[in-house]
Amino acid sequence: MTQSNLFDQSVENILPQDGIVNYYGCVFNNQEANQFLSLLLNQIEWKNDEVKIFGKQIITKRKVAWYGSKPFLYRYSNSSKTALPFTDELLAIKTVIEKISNETYNSCLLNLYHQGEEGMGWHSDAEPELKQDGAIASISFGAERKFNFKHKITQEKKQIVLHHGSLLVMKGTTQRFWLHQLPPTKLIKEPRINLTFRTIQE
Repeated sequence: MTQSNLFDQSVENILPQDGIVNYYGCVFNNQEANQFLSLLLNQIEWKNDEVKIFGKQIITKRKVAWYGSKPFLYRYSNSSKTALPFTDELLAIKTVIEKISNETYNSCLLNLYHQGEEGMGWHSDAEPELKQDGAIASISFGAERKFNFKHKITQEKKQIVLHHGSLLVMKGTTQRFWLHQLPPTKLIKEPRINLTFRTIQE
């Protein structure tokens, strides 16, 4: 497994103001990332997400899963989920990213995008269950995808490409002042799995 001491803890903040986003690049090598991608595709209990938009119930093509150290209840987009117990693979990934980010996490929301046409609109992760200003660690496996940030007041935008096996950490006041988005694209036909490790307030 990749060693956390190979990473500079003073990694640059990619946001110009009002938050902290650190991109560590690939924290798992290609072989490790391929192995995790295969295991997660086949062993996670994936389900199509259900969200309510303008009063209408929508079933997404994107699939999701919710895991944690306890059966935490998580509500977003007018739906709720109860966490399944962490798998060995999720615990192994969590151990690595906790050492690198110098943070701790007790839950993980996973997203499976089957191809580039599946994305995520502008939003912030500010649900009341989450620790206020707590770190959210985002791990990517599979297809490289662009990831966008937009300031809620100034509308300033920042974009980054998330690579196979990479780690991005959002913390501080990021969720208060910035929206983020995974824009859809017709150019990508391969799947991507995104793991967002979070802290639920107990």
